[in-house]
Amino acid sequence: MRPMYYYIIDDNDQPVPCEDVLEWGRWMKSNERAVAKTKFAGGIVSTVFLGLDHNFGDRGAPVLWETMIFGGPHDGYQDRYTSLKNARAGHKRAILLAMGDS
Repeated sequence: MRPMYYYIIDDNDQPVPCEDVLEWGRWMKSNERAVAKTKFAGGIVSTVFLGLDHNFGDRGAPVLWETMIFGGPHDGYQDRYTSLKNARAGHKRAILLAMGDS
C-alpha cells in the first residue's frame, strides 16, 4: 500500500508532497485553500484543496480537492478530484445541481 502523504500547493498551483507534518500544518493554516465558493438560494457550493491524499487505494493519482454542497435539496453532496482543473469543473457541475439544472 502506498504511504499517506500530506500535500501543499507550490507557487505554480501544483500539489507537492510534504513529509514534515509541522511544515504542512503551518502551510495549511497560513494559505487560502478555497478554490471557489458560490452562494445560491438556500446554501453554498464550496470547493477546497484538502491537503491530504484521500485516495486510500494502492494506485492512482492523489485525491486532493473536494466540492461539497451545504444547504438545499442536495445538502451533503460531495465529489473529490485529482487535479485543480477537475475541481474547477466539478464546482461548476455542483452549482448546476444545487440550482436544480442537472
